[in-house]
Amino acid sequence: MPLRLQAITRDEHLAFVKALPSASHMQVPSWGDVKPDWRAESLGWFEGDGRPVGVGLVLMRPLPRLRRYLAYLPEGPVIDWYAPDLAERWLEPMLAYLKSRGAFSVKMGPPVVVRRWSADAVKAAIADPAARRLRDTQATERDDRASAVAEALLSTGWRQPEPGGEDGAHGFAAGQPRYVFQIPFAGRTLDDIHSGLNQQWRRNIKKADKAGVKVVQGGHDDLPAFHRLYVETAERDRFVPRPLSYFQRMWTALTAEDPDRMRLYLAHHEGEVLAAATMLTVGEHVWYSYGASTSRRREVQPSNAVQWRMMTDAHELGASVYDLRGITDTVDDSSHLLGLLRFKVGTGGEAVEYLGEWDFPLNRLLHKALKLYMSRR
Repeated sequence: MPLRLQAITRDEHLAFVKALPSASHMQVPSWGDVKPDWRAESLGWFEGDGRPVGVGLVLMRPLPRLRRYLAYLPEGPVIDWYAPDLAERWLEPMLAYLKSRGAFSVKMGPPVVVRRWSADAVKAAIADPAARRLRDTQATERDDRASAVAEALLSTGWRQPEPGGEDGAHGFAAGQPRYVFQIPFAGRTLDDIHSGLNQQWRRNIKKADKAGVKVVQGGHDDLPAFHRLYVETAERDRFVPRPLSYFQRMWTALTAEDPDRMRLYLAHHEGEVLAAATMLTVGEHVWYSYGASTSRRREVQPSNAVQWRMMTDAHELGASVYDLRGITDTVDDSSHLLGLLRFKVGTGGEAVEYLGEWDFPLNRLLHKALKLYMSRR
């Protein structure tokens, strides 16, 4: 029997997530408030006896001049992805409900891990002149259940969009990253985690401490200082920065839901903020969300100091994983993104490949028109 799906309140949604070890920060009710251009709705899956068994935050974006919507569940929904009747029992009720709400296409990001590469495996891939992409190298660990999920999606009409552009071809396609870098914390002491850092990381942390770099927690009033560094970082690393208002809205929305949902850290040295970063927490999963730094006085290693302070606090919060978010899939020396991968590999964690984002066209004509529009942006 298919599960019953219906709209639920924010409180019901949040209560379900709080009972779990973790869920994506993009699948909590407050994330809808971060995206004002989308209409947010909380969905709940229920057994016949009324017991809730899954939730999802769906963001609905209208087509210009039409009352039709793209429905997007980033890094979700929060359901039993390994259920043998995944498509029929879980996803078909969702598609039927969203179609009734005016959706012409549905996009979702199953939080399903496909493969993992240890730090040593990633370093070996970078050092191999024949290697071009991480996906083509030997993984340290593979979860065969991911193949069954992919087969279930393909057999019922779900499709993965083609990556576009140089960055898209290497794991930075539009939407959420398919490849991320994570540091396992579960069952490890802080000393274990510190010992897992490479020699350069440990040296830089020590250097920052000796130079007098002080990392402090900030608040809403410190977001402009963070944003100034973030804009400088965007210019240096060639990406389009988000406006200050985005981070102010994120802070207000997330901390209203949970005071520890979002934190801001700033590295001070001789009266100047040299680096800053935001940290997000849901249950036992902690994310390094946005980072920023100036090119001035880089020799005192403020970015390493900020990361180590966040790792320390994440461990104190009981995190089972510290997530450094997106990485490139390329291990080619010619890529300008390789430096970011090297920085994250130095933490001694692991590269993780997720199943990626999937689309279901409820109206093929409108879905095709959207794809054409996005390809020309």
